[in-house]
Amino acid sequence: MSVKIISDSTCDLSQELIEKYGIDILPLHIVLGETEYRDGVEIGPDEIYEWSDANKTTPKTSAASIEDAMNLYEETLKEYDEIVIFSISGKMSTTVNVLRMAAEELEVEEKVHVVDSENLSTGNGLLVIEAGILAQAGKSADEIVAHIESIKSKVRASFIVDTLTYLHRGGRCSGVAALAGGALKLHPKIVVTDGGMKPDKKYRGKMSKVILDYTKDLEASIKNARTERVFITHSGCDAEVIAKIEAYLKELNCFEEILVTRAGGVISSHCGPGTLGVLFIEK
Repeated sequence: MSVKIISDSTCDLSQELIEKYGIDILPLHIVLGETEYRDGVEIGPDEIYEWSDANKTTPKTSAASIEDAMNLYEETLKEYDEIVIFSISGKMSTTVNVLRMAAEELEVEEKVHVVDSENLSTGNGLLVIEAGILAQAGKSADEIVAHIESIKSKVRASFIVDTLTYLHRGGRCSGVAALAGGALKLHPKIVVTDGGMKPDKKYRGKMSKVILDYTKDLEASIKNARTERVFITHSGCDAEVIAKIEAYLKELNCFEEILVTRAGGVISSHCGPGTLGVLFIEK
């Protein structure tokens, strides 16, 4: 049976990776004032930052529409027997519920398998790639979902934020409000745990140094990682900083592939510019 892998747009995979692993993308929505846009289709991160700066506020985001999900299911099932579709964590968005409701509305629950990634950005993307590889190898949807469920808890997703403003206003990360109280040059490490985001270690100083210190602190976990791939995902960092992180990871010689991706509109809307994360799957 043929299986199509789909993800919502928060997986933050590059176009090259989407094409390589045969992934389709369902956009979430970004709301700037009174206008709503489809993430990655009608708007990108730099436009979002420009609007935020001009309006002195942060954008709002919303789940993919049930109509878009239904249309995508109908078109996909004309060509494929089954669908495995990934969502950003259900604790961060109602998207996973929308995806399930769309399948129920069309009465295709047996053909559409909805996976709550319990993660975000390329934490989700790592799982999507795994599923893409299995689908290309001819595995069934049940086999793919079973494998994904067995490794979900092993995804290690964390990131360093340059500014707390976006996370604080968005209310997506518990504990950030307490950290935000006048703490100048404070850059917390945000960790995805049990489907939610929590502040972890606090770093101070220049962001270029903080990002490298953060990556070095991951070394023990990195050395226990699966070797296939690691993501450096950022929301608009200096190329020089990204190159330093890439060079450091190469020196560790733990990964066959180091993938650099730019976070999409939804993730960028909540974390703001200058954020960087190193994401991988532990053994």
